[in-house]
Amino acid sequence: MRPALHFTPASGWINDPHGITARDGKYDVFYQYVPNRTVWAPNCNWGHATGSDLLTLTEQPVAIAPGDGDDGIWTGCIVEDGSDTTAFYTATSIPDFGIGRVRVAHPADEEWNSWVKGDVVVQAPAGLDLIAFRDPFIRRDGDIWRMFVGAAGRDGTAMALTYTSPDLAVWEYEGVALQRHTSEQEPVWAGALWECPQVFDLGGGSVMVSSVWDADVLHYAAYALGSFSDGQFSPNQWGRLTWGDSLYAPSLFTDADGQLTLSFWLRGIQGDGWAGAHSVPYRLEISEGRLVARPHPDVAAHRRERSVDGRVPSLAADIDWASTLGTLTVRSGGQVAVTVALSGGEASVTTASGTVVFPVQGTLRVILDGPVLEVSSLAGVLAAAAQPAGQDLEISVSAGELEVYPLA
Repeated sequence: MRPALHFTPASGWINDPHGITARDGKYDVFYQYVPNRTVWAPNCNWGHATGSDLLTLTEQPVAIAPGDGDDGIWTGCIVEDGSDTTAFYTATSIPDFGIGRVRVAHPADEEWNSWVKGDVVVQAPAGLDLIAFRDPFIRRDGDIWRMFVGAAGRDGTAMALTYTSPDLAVWEYEGVALQRHTSEQEPVWAGALWECPQVFDLGGGSVMVSSVWDADVLHYAAYALGSFSDGQFSPNQWGRLTWGDSLYAPSLFTDADGQLTLSFWLRGIQGDGWAGAHSVPYRLEISEGRLVARPHPDVAAHRRERSVDGRVPSLAADIDWASTLGTLTVRSGGQVAVTVALSGGEASVTTASGTVVFPVQGTLRVILDGPVLEVSSLAGVLAAAAQPAGQDLEISVSAGELEVYPLA
């Protein structure tokens, strides 16, 4: 069973999306890719897919592969500067792949299907005792370019390091932009390494969003709100963005409308000969002092005529449920596939994968697409693997207002 609207590989393993770029009326999406395996391996490639939106992607040939001094091609970003395009990626060496290097590549064709590797432009600073260094993210900062790289100190300190450049070619290490020790628990635990740390401006302040890693265990996405100036991020609030075992590796990009958007890797979604999927895109905003991720308008654009009885003749549905109490039940093939029970500002979401409890606020958005379940509200986002038993869906609620739309 494959999802209809969530990107999956034809075969092999995929994880982190990155380098997502809107151009020429379409999107280019890159991602970590391991051909011919359904489990992760360090010799990753940069896979490539394109589509008119992020729900209709077509897989393209591998864009950047190991070789030429690289054992693995890990997560990075793409920067367009006028007519020049540069990929910045984490180049790794086996067996010591924890400490990566930042290397560049340039497209050899207009379709971005083939890339030519260039120099290593950034390496881990010698003055820090690190066990991990990876995932460059680049933004414009006034008259200069600024790079953030995730790092982990041997003492358990998660860090976002920062570098600056006048021209994207020569980079200077500036220092630690933000750090937090894994022993700090309140108001949210942020781990010992920030994978994919991304710093951006939103809602009159600055945001750092990242994945939370500790001792080779992948946890969730967290964020800090505050201000960023002169290479330093000053946090005034920490928060958790995702729940469940699936959502990880958020990738920030600007959509075709110029809005800041995140896409995630979905863990635990797999089928015959393939493993991994990408989430629906989420537009970002600041609301009531928290980072809010709402399903992108492209999802609603795939809605078909509203179901009058909650029945959907396929396995893809987009559901709005306005309630503070009660249970939403999704049946497929006469069997219960998903339940969402609301009580006291929390939702208990149960699938064949188990039950996850997470906070909710306002209308609950439930997107079911075959083996993928995504649930969101103003309080955060959850994803989980689902196992519908039939080829249709029947959605009902015990209380509240329900709107069900088939997706295609």
